Amino acid sequence: MLALPSGVSRCMATFVRGVYDYHHYLCDGIDDRGWGCGYRTLQTMCSWITNQLKEKELNSTVSHRVPSIPEIQRILVQLGDKEQNFIGSRDWIGSFEICVVIDQLYNVPCKLLHLRSGTELVTILPQLRQHFEHFGSPVMMGGSVDNSSKGILGVACGAGESYLLVLDPHFVGKPSSKQLQNEGWVKWRPVTTFLEDSFYNLCCPQLADC
Repeated sequence: MLALPSGVSRCMATFVRGVYDYHHYLCDGIDDRGWGCGYRTLQTMCSWITNQLKEKELNSTVSHRVPSIPEIQRILVQLGDKEQNFIGSRDWIGSFEICVVIDQLYNVPCKLLHLRSGTELVTILPQLRQHFEHFGSPVMMGGSVDNSSKGILGVACGAGESYLLVLDPHFVGKPSSKQLQNEGWVKWRPVTTFLEDSFYNLCCPQLADC
């Protein structure tokens, strides 16, 4: 288990609750290096949702599987969010598209949080804590200048610094928990390290009864 940041006690941290699968570059044989991080974060979130639905036997009429990248692209075209030539492209997706796909596949609403700057992250930490305490789902975070998709798995608030637990989908290879932690693919990141000149959007799935 990843250790808490220095100066943070267990009672000061909240996390994802439940089981999810880590989706990353090339994990299914599709070479999405350089463009697929949003899709992979979405797939990680979908794995958490499907596990919750199966465990609680909720929404038995909706999909209980994780969509592939081609399936995600087809869904967005079918819903009118993208043009036909989006299918088979290497175009990125962001927080809004992730909200749309999750709602379409699982009938699970998502809350979007918009920050004009990374300096505003500290203002939404109470909302993120409440999200993990009430819903327990992974959160997707994307931005403008800082445009690499990230999974957010927890939040920790210390006396001098606050942190987000970040899951990076840009890994290539066969992951182990030890390697991911040692190489920083999953790590506590101080909120003060997010960019001042980048806006950020966070997609927070709101599946109740988790």
